[in-house]
Amino acid sequence: MALNLPEEMDRELDRIAAEEHVSKDVLLQQGAQLVIDRHTRRREIEESLEFVMTHDAELLKRLEDA
Repeated sequence: MALNLPEEMDRELDRIAAEEHVSKDVLLQQGAQLVIDRHTRRREIEESLEFVMTHDAELLKRLEDA
């Protein structure tokens, strides 16, 4: 996979990779995993909220009216 990065970003990644004592490749893999994890978590939260809204709609309405 080829990845074209702006020069400044590439230099910053080089600096961070050196500080972390990992290759830039490993650093970018870690970053990709963070994006995947965040997306997965957001989807899980949205699905959970949808479940609550559909399965507990009557209860939520009663609480709103209380």
